[in-house]
Amino acid sequence: MDTRVSLQPAYVLHTRPFQNTSLIVDFFTIDYGRVTAVAKGARRQGSKYRSHLQPFHPLLLSFSGRGEMKTVTKLEASLAAIRLQGERLFSGLYLNELLSRLLQNHEEYAGLYRHYQQTLIALQGESEMEPLLRRFELNLLGELGYAVDLERDVRSQEAIVEDALYHFLPDVGFERLTNSSGNDNSVFEGAHLIALRENALVNVEAAAAAKRLLRLALGAHLGEKPLNSRLLFGRTRTTLAAKQ
Repeated sequence: MDTRVSLQPAYVLHTRPFQNTSLIVDFFTIDYGRVTAVAKGARRQGSKYRSHLQPFHPLLLSFSGRGEMKTVTKLEASLAAIRLQGERLFSGLYLNELLSRLLQNHEEYAGLYRHYQQTLIALQGESEMEPLLRRFELNLLGELGYAVDLERDVRSQEAIVEDALYHFLPDVGFERLTNSSGNDNSVFEGAHLIALRENALVNVEAAAAAKRLLRLALGAHLGEKPLNSRLLFGRTRTTLAAKQ
């Protein structure tokens, strides 16, 4: 069956060269989730698509096609592009890579789309980045069906308490420890879990614990292939430090 969709709100997640002058583009759309489509001639200097196929640019996408791979038939800007710089740019690229790697093609994620858009807008401002990223990661896992329950112990069903230690099992939950061993990478303080739940990552320890937790939770689904955005960010930081 030939699918024809017109003027679908979308963002570019990832592009890669195709044939001599075209691009294969992963879009994130409000009604169809991730859509992979060929933008014919997009690499030509005078292409009508060239200026629009950039990250963080709200678009209206029209596409058609019978199989998984669609063809872009029309593309226009719906709003001004969101401008991200420095570490905020890397954070935006990180969100895009998560979506490109984890979303299924042609599955609706309207709530996640809106949260993604709100997160990009917030990153453009002066909001603290860590809480924004952790909230997005939690929301993404929930939308994919792998929600992290920060409310209670998965075994006893008792509420998570501040002064206890918990072992985290990806896709299962938290189990309270009966001893005081806290050296394991998958062990977390109850106080830090509550801080993440309440989006109150006000100290370095809580923010670091939240980042470690979400890496474990996402890593269970990303597999062993590293995220390019993390590698690029790490190399850039190393280069800047060497120049100082």
